[in-house]
Amino acid sequence: MDKNYDFKIKEKKWQEFWEKEGVFRFDPGKKGKIFSIDTPPPTLSGKMHLGHAFSYTHQDIVARYHRMRGKNVFYPFGVDNNGLPTEKLVEKINNIRLHDVGRKNFIELCRKTIKEILPDFIADWKNIAMSCDFSNIYSTISPQVQKMSQEYFIELFQNKRVYKKYAPVLWCPECQTAIAQADLEDKKTNSKMYDIEFKTNDEKRFIISTTRPELLSSCVSVFVHPDDKRYSSLSGKIVTVPIFSQKVIILKDKKVDPKKGSGAVMCCTFGDTTDIDWYFRHKLPQRLSVEKNGRLNDLAKEFGGLKLKMARQGIIEKLKKEGLLKKETDIVHTVNVHERCQTEIEILSCSQWFVKYLDLKKEFLAQSNKLKWYPPYMRKRLDNWIEGLRWDWCISRQRYFGVPIPVWHCKNCQKAVLPEISDLPVDPLHSNPKRKCECNGNDFIPEGDVLDTWMTSSLSPQIALSMIKDKKKQNKMLPMSLRPQAHDIINFWLFYTLARSYLHFKKIPWGDVMISGFVLDSKGEKMSKSKGNIVEPRVILEQYGADAMRCWASQSSPGDDLCYSEQEVKIGKRTIIKIWNASRFCLAHLKNYKPKNSDIYSLADEDKWILTKLYRTTEEYIKRMEKYEYAGAKLALDNFFWKDFCDNYLEIVKLRVYENKDEKNFRAAQFVLYTTLYSVLKLYAPIMPHITEEIYQEYFKALEKEKSIHLTKFPKLNKKLCFFAIARKFDLVIDAIAQIRKYKSAHNLSVNAEVDKIIVKTKNKSKLKKYLFLLCRMMSIKTIEIM
Repeated sequence: MDKNYDFKIKEKKWQEFWEKEGVFRFDPGKKGKIFSIDTPPPTLSGKMHLGHAFSYTHQDIVARYHRMRGKNVFYPFGVDNNGLPTEKLVEKINNIRLHDVGRKNFIELCRKTIKEILPDFIADWKNIAMSCDFSNIYSTISPQVQKMSQEYFIELFQNKRVYKKYAPVLWCPECQTAIAQADLEDKKTNSKMYDIEFKTNDEKRFIISTTRPELLSSCVSVFVHPDDKRYSSLSGKIVTVPIFSQKVIILKDKKVDPKKGSGAVMCCTFGDTTDIDWYFRHKLPQRLSVEKNGRLNDLAKEFGGLKLKMARQGIIEKLKKEGLLKKETDIVHTVNVHERCQTEIEILSCSQWFVKYLDLKKEFLAQSNKLKWYPPYMRKRLDNWIEGLRWDWCISRQRYFGVPIPVWHCKNCQKAVLPEISDLPVDPLHSNPKRKCECNGNDFIPEGDVLDTWMTSSLSPQIALSMIKDKKKQNKMLPMSLRPQAHDIINFWLFYTLARSYLHFKKIPWGDVMISGFVLDSKGEKMSKSKGNIVEPRVILEQYGADAMRCWASQSSPGDDLCYSEQEVKIGKRTIIKIWNASRFCLAHLKNYKPKNSDIYSLADEDKWILTKLYRTTEEYIKRMEKYEYAGAKLALDNFFWKDFCDNYLEIVKLRVYENKDEKNFRAAQFVLYTTLYSVLKLYAPIMPHITEEIYQEYFKALEKEKSIHLTKFPKLNKKLCFFAIARKFDLVIDAIAQIRKYKSAHNLSVNAEVDKIIVKTKNKSKLKKYLFLLCRMMSIKTIEIM
């Protein structure tokens, strides 16, 4: 072995080897239990961020572990490259706006850009040693996936679970599209509360407090709490809205908070979700003064055509001039923003497609309860979300690059006409149905909207399994074994996949759910581009390598956030160096050695001690990994490797292997070095795949024959190599060594410095007496006296 390990050369070497040799390629015909992973298809975003490297490392450790436990691991890789995220990226890269170049040109530009950037994007995942089957990558915009997405849409339509309706929807003025409830994000912002004077027709004046005076032109009613005595005489009276002069009625509703602001609230169509509730419940009229582009229309009189924030300032100035603005108060206000672009959302009425599922809340909760959650408390996040659902799922988007909604509308009777399954995928804008409408009409209006990207991503289990040609095998693999994902998309990807699986198959999509957390900066804040506290994975890989970064990432348990620490990555690099140096020592004494069962008959007590420690460590490691506790498994392994194996056993065994006086004694030491080192490499392999592969190929492959360490089986728990009683006795020797080292350190003596006499105090004099000669030789002591 080389004196030093060069990760820059070795990591690239083994990544290319794994791909060339198809080491991680899934073989559906292979015997053994299948462990299938619904791998998160990363959104095409230009390059990997540290959160990706963090959470994908966790799932890869699990995949490698189960592969080495003898399971046939199905670990696919896909890219979510359709919909709004891709459009935003293409606009940014090409410095254009989709509405400026037109639909056809923009779609072509999206395809061209994806083709150019996809190889480098996928390379980021290969560079962190993902053991996915990269020979068969799926894309959520491919014709095959479009066909599948459209087919399941048609199924929902035929089951009366999909409908189109003119209704209030969440709208992003920046992205110019409807969005779903799950696309919202809460954002705290500095704002103001404005106290505005209203008056009734009989000149009674009262105050309404609002954060959105720009919506005065959309006001359709005023609400007060039924028990609020301040307004008991106003109920049912007509009010004139300031500036815009429309007449509205004062109504009572228990949803009003009397303690908030003045206790009187204006209802606008639409300012927030409460306005929607009141609109339906009280059968109110609509005054829609906000357009899709985020500007006011003619209902806002002289403020028409202005963007909302500019209109707000103008309206405030006019209220002040007319003496109607009584107070301004600085507040910190939580607003809903579109999680894709951070733009404050509006609520508009327009025609959109919806999936009907509010009537299935109980069923969804029951499905959630069937899953095994890691950690268990994460289930509550999903359950709270399901219980809080208030609208059906809006699935149409007014964008270009997505899966077209496969519908034409009959001009004669307005009914929806759907294509035949055999004709999918279709784009209604560039094709016509092959049959007439039920009314015998033959003239159609094509549907121009595309599906929400989650409508396709929520089919990820079916998309992934569709790459397996054997239909019987596909069906047997549902539900899949594991869904790994971050906790911030429980309300998105996890919920939608669970909902789709129930709607189509009445079953859960996977058995286990493993949740990972966020990467935080040194101050404990989530890393994000907007905060400027991002650390690029490529920088870490260049400086320390993938194994060191994976070593850092593996310290976090499921569900937990983890602060990025360069120091911890350095510790990972030190572990790599330690593994390399320990292996160099071991392999230097294993030349021409072939393990034999007879070698165990000459084991010394230190051999039996380390083999027993290895057994217990392996047992703990497996116990932890079966529950996805990779951090606990790594901790147990680190303690064994650094303390028991390197600090103690290797130091003890040096006395035997260097002298090599007794052949049986020497072969016993070789057996233990071989067995322990090989086991350590296997246990570290899921976490640090490159260094372990390098050492395996250097020596063990010639004897073990398997082409990669990642295809070998995990160390067996062999009780014939357990010597619990002797190990307990030998723990006294290890403790004595630790105390002597501590004494020498306290007296500024080197570990090898000779000492004339040491007095050891112990309650186990008879047990320790046997090992005095060993202690003297190892610790360079002439005499040891036991008291």
